Amino acid sequence: MSVNEKIRLIRETKGLTQEQVAEKLGVSPSAYGDIERGENDPKLSKLQKIAEFFEMSLADLVDLGEKGILNINFNNRGKQCTLIFGSSVTEKEMELKDKELALKDKEIELKNEKIADLNQIIKLLENSKA
Repeated sequence: MSVNEKIRLIRETKGLTQEQVAEKLGVSPSAYGDIERGENDPKLSKLQKIAEFFEMSLADLVDLGEKGILNINFNNRGKQCTLIFGSSVTEKEMELKDKELALKDKEIELKNEKIADLNQIIKLLENSKA
């Protein structure tokens, strides 16, 4: 996947139009469309602006990933996103990735419960001192 295809995919994933992104970047919609179509290779400074607009690092924007997994580290309404493309990712690999994410979610849930318990202990100790 080329950088221009990745830029288009990120924009679409975020639910933005070409016009919205072009306006924020200070370019015409047709100039931005040229970037997405690969008809114009943007300068590094423009790629940096695009990365900032998508709330990601320039390195992540130009990293094309391995084995068909496009690693996009941006926050989409509070959720981390990993986009999968191409046929080189097997269904088994996707299942393993889903299980890994489910385990991480469970770990976060358990840690949040522990924090709540510790906060309750702190309140009890504070009340016992009073």
